[in-house]
Amino acid sequence: MAGSRSGYGTLAAMKYRRLGSTGMKVSRVSLGSWLTLGSSIDAKRGQDLVACAYERGVNLFDTADIYADGGAEEALGRALAGIPRHHVVLATKCFFRMSDRPNDRGLSRKHIVESVHASLRRLGTDYIDLHQCHRPDPETPVEETVRAYEDLIRQGKVLYWGVSEWSADEIEEACRIADTKHAFRPVSNQPQYSIVRRQIEANVLPTCRRAGIGQIVFSPLAQGTLTGKYSGGGRPEGSRATDSQRNQFMGAHLTSDALARVDQLRPLAAQLDASLAQLALAWCLRDEGVASVIIGATRTEQIIDSCGASDLALPTATLDAIDRIFPA
Repeated sequence: MAGSRSGYGTLAAMKYRRLGSTGMKVSRVSLGSWLTLGSSIDAKRGQDLVACAYERGVNLFDTADIYADGGAEEALGRALAGIPRHHVVLATKCFFRMSDRPNDRGLSRKHIVESVHASLRRLGTDYIDLHQCHRPDPETPVEETVRAYEDLIRQGKVLYWGVSEWSADEIEEACRIADTKHAFRPVSNQPQYSIVRRQIEANVLPTCRRAGIGQIVFSPLAQGTLTGKYSGGGRPEGSRATDSQRNQFMGAHLTSDALARVDQLRPLAAQLDASLAQLALAWCLRDEGVASVIIGATRTEQIIDSCGASDLALPTATLDAIDRIFPA
């Protein structure tokens, strides 16, 4: 990508972290495509969002085959077409059913290999930097999944593999099998994690630290709740909460108690001259094991604000106050 394509200014001071124990560095803030690219926003806006993120220093772009039934991968591929491929870390996933055919889902060798080939076509690229198992598959032996990724990595079609929403025991088992087969271990885990959803702290995070697996967390803003936009129970026009296709997982975040506690975070953000979103993202990044937080955006202003969390350090007093409001 030569120069500035979209006029969002110069490259921001984005910070980067190694993904787990690998040598690959990813931006602390990354751009996701669930419920946006290829679905709720048009192609022009999608291109503007990707360009804005790239120009703010974002290098990790996350998607999955199931998002918009492949439409998100296609939209992301088109939006990245003007950006040098080696500047980007492309992450996608497979597991969920893509058709009614019996083998068009899961983590069998057949489905993983075919899903990777389909994603390569949709993304318009020769290789995928990070391919992740979107969920565990109880019907497929983990050894089969490990071997499939071993082959894909040795073929150069995938550089690294990881998991998403796997339990600590499942992650340990995958690492154990990879080690016994002298195969490549998973290097990433993509869990849901935010101030209001801290379940991974008990077992998943400690397991991943020991295994050298980095976290690329999704919903760090709790479906937008931690931006403060739903304060007082309001639902702004055009927000996710007003869209029946995109608000299916928001119920628990929109209770009066949850929203009242979010409001208690406002003075903490104000003390740091930060937005509520920046506070929430920086809170996730306080843990060195979290390599990146995935944001969803429909406006460039959201991306610019979120990227400000990259180098926001939270004082101990702020962290203690957050723990009192949202205990683990």
